[in-house]
Amino acid sequence: MISKEPYRNRIELLQGTLDMLILQSLQWGPQHGYALSQAIRLKSSEALQVETGSLYPALHRLERQGWVRSEWGVTESKQRARFYSITAAGKTQLSEDHGRWRQMVEAIDAIMQDSPSEAKP
Repeated sequence: MISKEPYRNRIELLQGTLDMLILQSLQWGPQHGYALSQAIRLKSSEALQVETGSLYPALHRLERQGWVRSEWGVTESKQRARFYSITAAGKTQLSEDHGRWRQMVEAIDAIMQDSPSEAKP
């Protein structure tokens, strides 16, 4: 039997959240895919780890939507890579996503703070 221990403390991202995290990370400047995944991992105190199987499809989707653009460049280790940057439309989308995220966090928090005796069907 394969142990699931490494996944015990893993946080699964809600649908749409990865796009928002990518757009936020690109606010800090253009980055290649590996740097993006590392930025998300480090900024989340290693609670969030974005796998390449999720990251690159998300980047391509964001690029098709016009929220991200990419161009070839060279990494710090002198390797050729695609660098992604946020567009003006991406900044607008990030603002909208962040507003919806705040509403959702507040709604979930209200439910989690509710005691069983206060809950009504």
